Amino acid sequence: MRREQHSKAWNEIKTNDSWAIFKIMGEFVSGYEKLSKIGPCVSIFGSARTKPDHANYKLAESIAKRIVEAGYGIITGGGPGIMEAGNKGAHIAGGTSVGLNIELPFEQHDNPYIDSDKSLDFDYFFVRKVMFVKYSQGFVVMPGGFGTLDELFEAITLIQTHKIEKFPIILVGTSFWKGLLDWIKTTLLDSFANISAGDMDLIHLVDTEDEVIEILDAFYKESGLSPNF
Repeated sequence: MRREQHSKAWNEIKTNDSWAIFKIMGEFVSGYEKLSKIGPCVSIFGSARTKPDHANYKLAESIAKRIVEAGYGIITGGGPGIMEAGNKGAHIAGGTSVGLNIELPFEQHDNPYIDSDKSLDFDYFFVRKVMFVKYSQGFVVMPGGFGTLDELFEAITLIQTHKIEKFPIILVGTSFWKGLLDWIKTTLLDSFANISAGDMDLIHLVDTEDEVIEILDAFYKESGLSPNF
């Protein structure tokens, strides 16, 4: 009897999985249709917990303004903290301000600085990450937590394996990121040879708005602006 119950429950799960495909497809279609119209944008990542009076919030806002002045729009995860700062900077500078929101219990809520026609909601993290990677001309990564690291290493892996075209990945904050980069070099590269020396060139470490703009300008003097795959 118990085996029959388990079999029935398993079959119901498989049926639900099959129907979920249509919801996933719907998120992809909606995302592609909206984001294909936004023009060149740079994504800003960082902690949702960063408060508006924090130096990193103010720096992210200032970076977003400068990026808009350089001719790009801004994409963020749509929530509070560094995401809000990025959208706020874009909004103040009169640029495109996109928010890719994710439904999370008790955590995520969209910020008020996203363009009303450029706020998208996702149930699936993997669909949302595809949108970031496909429609971003660069990643600016402020200090953050596990989600920020996930998005950072996803992009590095896709570029390293030539699944997407190379674009600038800019880490902001030497005091925050230096320990991680030192570990990557001394452990992954030097001690275990788990990456190649050239992989270190995929990442830029900066502290100022000027450096962010210099990297973006230098890269796109040599490369065209287009979706990444």
